[in-house]
Amino acid sequence: MGSFLPYILMLVGTALAAVFLIFLFIGNKYSRMIAPLNNKEFPLCELYGVGFVMLEIMHYKYSGRGERRRKQEIALIYGEKHAEYYLRVNAAERMTFTFLLVVLGFALYGISGEWVMLVIFLAFAALAYYYISTLPKTTLEKKTNKILDDFADVVSKLALLVNAGMIMREAWEKVAYTGDSELYQEMQLVCINMANGMSETDAYAAFGTRCVSPEIKKFTSTIIQGLVKGNAELVEMIKQQSREIWDVKRHRVRQQGEKAASKLMIPICVMFIGIIIIIVVPIFANLGM
Repeated sequence: MGSFLPYILMLVGTALAAVFLIFLFIGNKYSRMIAPLNNKEFPLCELYGVGFVMLEIMHYKYSGRGERRRKQEIALIYGEKHAEYYLRVNAAERMTFTFLLVVLGFALYGISGEWVMLVIFLAFAALAYYYISTLPKTTLEKKTNKILDDFADVVSKLALLVNAGMIMREAWEKVAYTGDSELYQEMQLVCINMANGMSETDAYAAFGTRCVSPEIKKFTSTIIQGLVKGNAELVEMIKQQSREIWDVKRHRVRQQGEKAASKLMIPICVMFIGIIIIIVVPIFANLGM
């Protein structure tokens, strides 16, 4: 049976490659769903038709706890209106890369005859599935961190303008258009929402929800309370909030420094594993394993 195993594996690999190509051809019907995507944010997105076909064949349901959580994260990144679309794109991306890496693993096994290559690529396929499934969470965390990087400066500017006698709505609009980073874009959206008829308190509340961070939610709550109590109360509340946020920023900078040091261990470990593979594979090959 052992002598037939390589032939069986090559046969399985050939069949999987053929199925991948068939799915890629059938997946052309999803070209309209793939068209809005870009290769920078969604690598090899032209292949996602394979994933969409797989999801269709599986009658994949998006009602599981993990999918519901991903949809909430995606809604905070792309907006509630586009959450369903990007949820399906994420699922198709997972399926496509997992299938592609499995096919590549069998192909490299057929070329090299080394079963280790097959095992490595099967492991990569599992890791790709997990990594892509966590992308919305990772992207949301990056967005939140970018927002918090500018948050202390923004609050200081608002406190200065409101203390000078400007009402919050005017101060907010003036500060919102002084930058173009993630936080400033979210602030500009608040201005757009208010210009389109949304109430000031609702616009600030929506801003806090989109930005996720507890610090920002607390700040927006402070603004809403201050609007109810009057501008005099609001000035003192924002000043206090500004001091607290600068303390939080200093704490975050220390944490980021510690994380940067720990992340240096990851490339070292990857290099170590690569060296082991380079050494071990030829040894097994010489032993005829």
